[in-house]
Amino acid sequence: MQIMESLPDAIVQYILSYMNNARDVALCNCVSKRWKDSIPYIRSLIFPRGSFDNLTGSDTPDEIVLKMISLIERLESLVVYSPFSGAGLASWLTVIGPSLRYLELRMDNLGEQDIFNERPSKLDCLTAAKSLESLKLWGVLMACSPKWDVFEKLKNLEIVGARVEDPALSTVLRACPNLTKLLLLGVDGVVAVSIELPLLEQCKLDFYGLGNCSFSMNCPKIEVLEVQGCSWIRVQKTKHLRNLSIANTAGRVYMVDFDKLVALESLSIRGVQWCWGAISSMLQWASEVKHLFMKVEFTGDFETLHPFPEVDFVDFFNNHPRLQSFDIHGAMFAALCQKNSLKNVDSEFVIPCLEEVVITVRSPLNAEQKMSTLESLLKYGKNLKSMVIKVLQMKSNHSSADDFFDEICRFTCMNRKIVRIE
Repeated sequence: MQIMESLPDAIVQYILSYMNNARDVALCNCVSKRWKDSIPYIRSLIFPRGSFDNLTGSDTPDEIVLKMISLIERLESLVVYSPFSGAGLASWLTVIGPSLRYLELRMDNLGEQDIFNERPSKLDCLTAAKSLESLKLWGVLMACSPKWDVFEKLKNLEIVGARVEDPALSTVLRACPNLTKLLLLGVDGVVAVSIELPLLEQCKLDFYGLGNCSFSMNCPKIEVLEVQGCSWIRVQKTKHLRNLSIANTAGRVYMVDFDKLVALESLSIRGVQWCWGAISSMLQWASEVKHLFMKVEFTGDFETLHPFPEVDFVDFFNNHPRLQSFDIHGAMFAALCQKNSLKNVDSEFVIPCLEEVVITVRSPLNAEQKMSTLESLLKYGKNLKSMVIKVLQMKSNHSSADDFFDEICRFTCMNRKIVRIE
């Protein structure tokens, strides 16, 4: 305390400007006049969940927040996890809207009926913060389109945990034309979404429900794309796309349509059932991929689940010459292990760049072919440094499961510098 008191006012103000917890800021009033006079220079405020649990006095939480932010000359960042009303939010943004750059709100404190009756709505209030560069919302009911002007400066939009109607989502995206990063996580109610944002570089979409959404994108600068919960996917202008992840844990992936993925370095495809046409198209477009993760259990166009068709071992690796790491689960591994896959291998065949392989084995069927494929990966992968074999939930009443596992153990012991079992 003595050290702080010996410092010039400007230094004290600079140090205290880095405080952001609202409780700590409030305590500054009780320390000294110098500390109290430093409050206007604070740039960021956080109201954690439970900030007003032990509230005494006549002021409401909305009024306390308003009084505190009114003391600050230029607040740039506001995070509110404690309950608040639409009227309270409107009053705050009237004061700090012009200076605010970052806003994060937990909006899940009201029931659905309360939201419909609330005036002004919390979403509508946000239009007062015209200078926002980053907006993050938790627990949003977006049944109606918000009355937003255009957020010209907004670069980052994150919505986590929401029920959304398609027209409302379209309105939100149109109001944010200059986004470079978009996250929609745990979003329910979406049927079809189309994203056309010329500056978007990173996009992560996670849709709840039956997994039957349709998704289209036209974002010429997109570099990172993760999509979960869509059955029909069309993405244009992908020359900058480096990392791509497509998953559907609840439904089927029927159709994918991409431009040539010339810059793609990492591809992850996951789900219970994909149409084989979608899988083969993705593998064809991603011929330059360096890191490949595949966890799809079945193919089939409709209700019936089918195993993967045979995939030629040599053709697969010849068509993916830059592959460095390959994480492959049951069905695709079985497809590479068909008896004709290694029938005619050219003497000059090599897998030039492969360094890491992770293989998940779930069945002892075709054990001989599977062992042959493991040996071939080791033989032709001239730069292979690590092979991890995961034996997962292998169920069989026959001794073949034990025999297969013994073969894997022997193979591991013979190649212990590279191979290990998990």
